[in-house]
Amino acid sequence: MNALPRNRKLSARGIAMLAAMISGVALAGCTTTPTGELTTIEVAQGSDENISSLTAVIERNPSDPEAYNVRGSAYGRGGKYQEALRDFDKALQLRPNFYQAYANRALIHRFLGDQASALADYNRSIQLNPSYDAAYIGRGNLYRKAGRVQEAFSDFQRAIQLDTTDPRAYHNRGLIYQSQGQHAFAIEDFSTAISLAPDAAEPYNGRGLSYIATNDEENAFADFNMAIKLDGKIAESWANQALIYERRGDKQRAAKSYARAAQLDPNYKPAVEGLARTRAG
Repeated sequence: MNALPRNRKLSARGIAMLAAMISGVALAGCTTTPTGELTTIEVAQGSDENISSLTAVIERNPSDPEAYNVRGSAYGRGGKYQEALRDFDKALQLRPNFYQAYANRALIHRFLGDQASALADYNRSIQLNPSYDAAYIGRGNLYRKAGRVQEAFSDFQRAIQLDTTDPRAYHNRGLIYQSQGQHAFAIEDFSTAISLAPDAAEPYNGRGLSYIATNDEENAFADFNMAIKLDGKIAESWANQALIYERRGDKQRAAKSYARAAQLDPNYKPAVEGLARTRAG
């Protein structure tokens, strides 16, 4: 990655708090289930009812690789990973150059913890179609989780160069910029992600943290409040809101927001530590 100018930094106290917050948002960029990442099916189609309908389609067309790919995606969304793998295997048996099925199977391998197989499938998908943005984004997420930041950045960059409309490419590139203190670039990427997915809370959290890093507290607070409005069950959003209250000296409201974050995720360290700090004060 080319060296880029850094923005203003936080105070020593703020740096430690921001680092913990950024860690939480980075995790939010990779969900613990395939929702939002499988490439060929809508969320609602992961229901048992729709899987039954897709099974009926396969029974009528047992040699159709598209049908297996779609049902595999539905199984993945429903958390039925082994069933998903079997369907993607079948789709690829029927159509060996099915690059979408390779990318979908890679995601299932990733969630099952088989990172080597996931990487091999993403590589094969890209080999078959070097212009397939979803494979670059998936592989970039794999690299980012493995700490291979430069390779992750390159993959997100490539997806963006391909004119992707997938907000994850911008969101995750923004996280990388943010982790390196390049907050102007991060804010721009998070803003693009928001324009592509205005109902997603995570880019608001990410952008808000970079606003804090540039001492733009008002915009940070607005972003954290919007994240809560969009999804009130994300601990990071409440902890981020609490951070603003704490910076403003309003420990009572800060403690209340930290408490909500800790209730949602008792293991979320910034919330637990923030609650202890503000209650003690």
